[in-house]
Amino acid sequence: MNVTVIAVGGLKERYWRDAVSEYGKRLSAYCRLELIEVKDEKTPDKAPASLACQIKEKEGKRILLRLRDRSFCVALDLRGEHLSSEAFSAAHASWEQIGGSDISFIIGGSLGLSPAVLSRADYRLSFSDMTFPHQLMRVILLEQLYRSYRIRTHAPYHK
Repeated sequence: MNVTVIAVGGLKERYWRDAVSEYGKRLSAYCRLELIEVKDEKTPDKAPASLACQIKEKEGKRILLRLRDRSFCVALDLRGEHLSSEAFSAAHASWEQIGGSDISFIIGGSLGLSPAVLSRADYRLSFSDMTFPHQLMRVILLEQLYRSYRIRTHAPYHK
C-alpha cells in the first residue's frame, strides 16, 4: 500500500516535524508513506479575491504536478464529507482497492485548494467544520490513518 500526502508549505517548527515523524514510523508497519511538500505562496493580509484565486491556482498547479495519474485522490476540504474514525477506516479500505493500492491525500495552504485540484479529487473529506493550520492538519491526518489501520486489524489503539 502506497500512501502519499501532498501538502502546501513546510513544517518549520520541530514539534510538528517530530509528530509527523512519529506517525510516519508507526505507519511504516502498514504502508509505504511518502510526504511531499509543495511551495506555498505568500499571502498578504486581506488579499483581494482575485489575488487569492491566483495564489490557489499556483499552488494547485504544483500539487497536480506531484499527483500520480492513477492514484485515488482524497482532498481535505472544509466542504467535504464528515466521517467517524470507524467510517473513515472503512472508506480508507475501499479507497485502497479502488486506487490499486495507491492513495494520495491533499492538504491545501491557508486559502484552501484550487478548483482544478478539487475537480481532480475522487473524494472530498472534512475532519471538522473548524479550520486548522495546515501543519496541524498533517498530524491529524497521519494519526487518523494510523488509527484506520489499527481499527482494521482490531488492535487495541482505537477506543
